[in-house]
Amino acid sequence: MKLALVQPQPLSSDPAQILSVIEVWVKGLASLGADLVVLPELILPGYNRPEAHHAEAQPLDGVWCRAMGEIARQTGCAICYGWAERLGNQVLNVASVLDETGARIAHYRKIQLFGAMEKASFAFGTQAPPVFELNGTRMGLLICYDIEFPEHARALARAGCELILVPTANPVGYDHVPDLLVRARANENAVTVVYANYSGPDGGISFGGRSIIAGPDGLPLAQAGTGPTMLVADIPHRAEYPPEVMSLQFKDLRQY
Repeated sequence: MKLALVQPQPLSSDPAQILSVIEVWVKGLASLGADLVVLPELILPGYNRPEAHHAEAQPLDGVWCRAMGEIARQTGCAICYGWAERLGNQVLNVASVLDETGARIAHYRKIQLFGAMEKASFAFGTQAPPVFELNGTRMGLLICYDIEFPEHARALARAGCELILVPTANPVGYDHVPDLLVRARANENAVTVVYANYSGPDGGISFGGRSIIAGPDGLPLAQAGTGPTMLVADIPHRAEYPPEVMSLQFKDLRQY
């Protein structure tokens, strides 16, 4: 599988403009052969936009979901993206995965909310992270702070996931997350972890970049610096790694 990751500067506060930019990104990356594009946490309507989270949050199958589905369908490229979901009187920090036809194949509501703004804006998710399959690869889905808790990645590995997608919004000063913790989660579970962050300022927050695609050996298949960028990498299956590289195999995970 060829996977692409976008590390953008925070975008406009206009969802229509955000969707237009996303369409350009996905079209370009699909033309390079990407099967899946991973975008950051709360790309719609933006991460540090608490006033917009309640005002603009959409239901499942609302305007944003339909627009993103159309982008996936037109480009023939799967998309993983973060957004603000309205569910009755609640707003949740969520991520969805669409396949190349635009069908939603995974949806996750963030369990581990980080900081005062997130806890004021969003309700906690209550369901386990989803496990799903795309292009013959078994995958799991987390959001940002979730990956810092070993039990979430371990549960996905136990369920047979080879690849964990993690839209994120990681601030400056937390470089230990992509540089240490994400790589550790990948290696200790023998999975690939895709961690897609922002770069630069958004109101009172500045994001640190350092997005990474970490292989099962804990080493980067690709890693960004601190500026806006896109990463494209071929993602091997576990079986394609030499046996001496794989410190854990799925059968071993059941004992922990």
